[in-house]
Amino acid sequence: MKNPFEYWHVVDEESFCNRKKEMAELFRIIENRGRAFIYSERRLGKTSLVKLVLSRLPRRKFIPVYIDLWPTDSEGSFITTTARAITGTFQTTIEKTLELSKELFSRLKPTVTVDRGGHPSFTFEVARSNRLNPELEEVLGVPERIGGKGKTVVVVFDEFQQILMYGRDDIERKLRSIIQHQKNVAYIFMGSRKHVIREIFLKGSKPLYRSAAQFPLGPIQEKDWIPFIIHRFHSTKRKITAANIHIIVGLTQGHPFYTQHLCYALWERCEPGHPVSDRLIQDALTTVLEKEAPAFSAIWESLTANQQRFLKALAVEHAGAKLYSAEFLQKHELGLASSAQRVLRSLVDKDIVDRQNGTYFITDRFLRLWVQRLTHHG
Repeated sequence: MKNPFEYWHVVDEESFCNRKKEMAELFRIIENRGRAFIYSERRLGKTSLVKLVLSRLPRRKFIPVYIDLWPTDSEGSFITTTARAITGTFQTTIEKTLELSKELFSRLKPTVTVDRGGHPSFTFEVARSNRLNPELEEVLGVPERIGGKGKTVVVVFDEFQQILMYGRDDIERKLRSIIQHQKNVAYIFMGSRKHVIREIFLKGSKPLYRSAAQFPLGPIQEKDWIPFIIHRFHSTKRKITAANIHIIVGLTQGHPFYTQHLCYALWERCEPGHPVSDRLIQDALTTVLEKEAPAFSAIWESLTANQQRFLKALAVEHAGAKLYSAEFLQKHELGLASSAQRVLRSLVDKDIVDRQNGTYFITDRFLRLWVQRLTHHG
């Protein structure tokens, strides 16, 4: 029997838990041809959420364009990746795609390659140049050209913070100047580094300052996890209670990736017809942490002694603890407040720690639990 929990890739509608309010808000932004930037900590389901929204858009009214910028490393690769995503939206033959690309992009050269299996692949070539402003302006202007006549183009830039790796802010500046005049296009920007994507849109000196509305995404509440998890256990002849789920969500803090991951491991250990027990949950967690231990050990060994002490403190203290109070610093042997601040900043820069509503926390929920066990055993 197939395990009903998925955590290792973008999940489809069947495996998606709640987010009804967020989906409704995104639909409204798209309908109004607005601009929004979605930010959250890693693995919180941003891509799954947006792709589900795009799949539900009626094609008679909307043209969705999803652009993954993660593989890009320059302005030129941004241009070709965006152009390929736009033409790929119109699913048709290679011949018609070539015709369409020539019609849309006069400054780019379309090319077709065939892999060993005989499958064609479509891409673009861009001239090698220090300045690609004409090509960039052409690509960013195409969404407005293919929209209109009752149709809205929905452009999604995933991993948008990647543009900061290009070394220049040409794309930010050109985007700002172009999208503010586009009336037939909605824009969704996403990023997996929350503090970076927020800086792009909320720092006053940045070209895209306040050009898109904030759309923060948080963990899923326990009340929404309960029916989701119970249904998946019961439909596969396994028994789980709301009290069991309370323990699970307490461990994962409601984060979708870690909740689904732990439930996957728990389901594997639970025999059909048998109820879940507290011991079984802990056994499943142990299995997960043992598999993650090599990666966590590598992270741990890369940290300084002060960073390790601070991470231990965050792992065992309650949310909202006063991190710079004399009591906290003395209890965890963290020295002066100024030194602790530097250590905390370094952990944030490493994406090991994040901040939400004034509270700092370890972003990887399993790392947090691993450090807890390390602390208790030490």
